[in-house]
Amino acid sequence: MPKPLARILYVEDEPDIRAVAQMALEAVGGFTVIACPSGSEALAAAPTAQADLLLLDVMMPGMDGPSTLKALRALPATAGTPVIFMTAKVQAAEVAQYRELGAIDVIHKPFDPMELSAQISHIWAQRGQ
Repeated sequence: MPKPLARILYVEDEPDIRAVAQMALEAVGGFTVIACPSGSEALAAAPTAQADLLLLDVMMPGMDGPSTLKALRALPATAGTPVIFMTAKVQAAEVAQYRELGAIDVIHKPFDPMELSAQISHIWAQRGQ
């Protein structure tokens, strides 16, 4: 049986979106969320975060989501951690590109805060099947 999802390393540069998603994931989903405003902060937090899942915004200044993922893959703590991208850009070709980078799924923005935990739990349960 796969490990239950408990800890999420979440990277989102927009403070309002980050706050809403973190609140929703913690209050509704009961997850522990390590929220970071940038890819570089995620890299600093990753070694001790013990994250079960990486939840990455795609469009960010500096290091974008794919760049952040590449850097996180180079760290032993997150080399094999499942990743979900969050983006408003959800053309089929873009989604395919994120999957090629190793994403188990892509969540569309804007997301419904009340549904976010269920959406992530569903993706987590479906992975590897």
